[in-house]
Amino acid sequence: MKRIQIFAAFLGTLAVISLWTAGHNLAPAQTGDALLDGFALVEVASVADAVEQVLGRRSHMSSGIQPLFPAKFSGRAVTVLLKKEEHKEGGAAFQGALDAIDNGGPGSVYVMVLEDGEDIAGIGGLMGTAMKVRGFAGAILDAGVRDTPQLRKIQFPVFSRGPVPSTSIDHYRFVAANGKVMCAGVEVNGGDIVVADEDGVAVVPKDNAKEILTKAQELDQTEHQMYPFIEKFKSIKKAVAEFGRI
Repeated sequence: MKRIQIFAAFLGTLAVISLWTAGHNLAPAQTGDALLDGFALVEVASVADAVEQVLGRRSHMSSGIQPLFPAKFSGRAVTVLLKKEEHKEGGAAFQGALDAIDNGGPGSVYVMVLEDGEDIAGIGGLMGTAMKVRGFAGAILDAGVRDTPQLRKIQFPVFSRGPVPSTSIDHYRFVAANGKVMCAGVEVNGGDIVVADEDGVAVVPKDNAKEILTKAQELDQTEHQMYPFIEKFKSIKKAVAEFGRI
């Protein structure tokens, strides 16, 4: 009986994913990395709950980080930190941020933090295009974004503080790549797993990824079993009592 329930939950998960991708004409890319592909198939809400239950801490970025267009992806963080500094060095002070792109590849997620950068674009169409052709899964910016028509045209997923026309050149200086950053309230280290969907963004510490994926899958399966139960019995209280989840 339990095997039948698990199989039914699996089919329910596939159905939800199919409906989501049909509505948005976008399917999570398969990377061949079992962890990344697993995280791409669970909801970010379940990942956030799993991290809290396993590690007892917050993993979700603040609600100010929003997608340029609906997107769902997972990948390994390539972190980039820029500090606020007025100068006249042009792109020379930005080279490390470009190196992080050229050194990245399939399954990477560009996680950029600009100090007090809400109204400054961290990336635009050029950097986004470079990431797209190198196989990056997406970009997360604790900053603004620009050249949004190009990013939509190439369908490169970006979560940011919002569109702005400004530039960071001559106003910011590259500090470090693939180190620890605080992005929208969450610690992110190079190589951590970043998951994103329409609910937002969550970060999974790389050392705990397997355990958290297992827990997130369990939570997803339970929730997708609850939907038809609620529709049948028309009671959220009965569903919570039956499945022990809310």
